Amino acid sequence: MTTTLVPVFAALGDETRWSILAALGEGDASASALAGRLPVSRQAIAKHLAQLQEVGLVEPVRAGREVRYRVVGAQLSATARRLDAIGIEWENRLAAIKAIAESL
Repeated sequence: MTTTLVPVFAALGDETRWSILAALGEGDASASALAGRLPVSRQAIAKHLAQLQEVGLVEPVRAGREVRYRVVGAQLSATARRLDAIGIEWENRLAAIKAIAESL
């Protein structure tokens, strides 16, 4: 798992990688199966999967001769928690500003 969100957001900054994650959210799939569902070559899918794997968002699972990929929920959950913490901090700041403005 990464300690900074920058690599995760860099990996997620591509529409194809978002599509791959969405497809894998429906269940494990091989690169060939993903290429059949998306308008991208199998070779391009493999490169996108490597980037997602590098930041811990997907992991390969060998199933006989086939390598299937699955989403790593822990990394997605950790990213969501960190974003949620930022959101809560901003909500607290805005509430404090609102309270100050109302007291004036």
